[in-house]
Amino acid sequence: MAGPVAARAVLFPIYAFNLEVARAPWVTSEPMIGEMRLQWWRDALDEIREGRTVRRHEVVTPLARVLTPGTAERLDALIAARRWDLYRDAFEDAGHFAQYLERTGGILMQVAVAALGEDVPEQAMDAGYALGLAGFLRAVPELESKGRVPLVDGRTEAVAVLAQDGLMRLDRAMRVPVPQAARPALLSAWAARPVLRQAVRDPRRVSQGTLGLSELGKRLRLLRVAATGRV
Repeated sequence: MAGPVAARAVLFPIYAFNLEVARAPWVTSEPMIGEMRLQWWRDALDEIREGRTVRRHEVVTPLARVLTPGTAERLDALIAARRWDLYRDAFEDAGHFAQYLERTGGILMQVAVAALGEDVPEQAMDAGYALGLAGFLRAVPELESKGRVPLVDGRTEAVAVLAQDGLMRLDRAMRVPVPQAARPALLSAWAARPVLRQAVRDPRRVSQGTLGLSELGKRLRLLRVAATGRV
């Protein structure tokens, strides 16, 4: 809502799609049902990618208007990555965890930026990775309560290094001026920097579930990011 009205019409369907896919594994305790839900979305993307008649749906219908065959194919990789959420298996290693963040947060940011008419894939990937990591670290206590092992290495020093890596990637994304048209998509990462900084300074806050900004802090941070276009 902090972006221009024209940009919202493009971004809303993409973010609604992401929300539906992200929640699909968590609305059931049966992995097979979760697989079916994710496959439904993969089939919908196939319709868009192949130029076939698109199913009528409150999200799919407007999504088809803002995606190209190429961006629809990118989002299919996002859905595939979400299959990790269906099962209790831990990430295989640090590379597997990074791939998960890149294919969820990173691809989402790439597609959002591309839909706004820009294509800065490396910047978008780094910003999306940082956004995904900040959100994931905030979700750690909830994931653990559901019997998951969310982090490859949960030691405080390892968590601090992980958060520092996210900050480094965010800094790299911001090193080059962000094209004006792409800025509304970057706004989605408005809270990533302060959350990652908190995790670096006191990684115990991850397991304690205390990462995040106050209501006043949120408003001030969002105003600043919206005004400067930098996250």
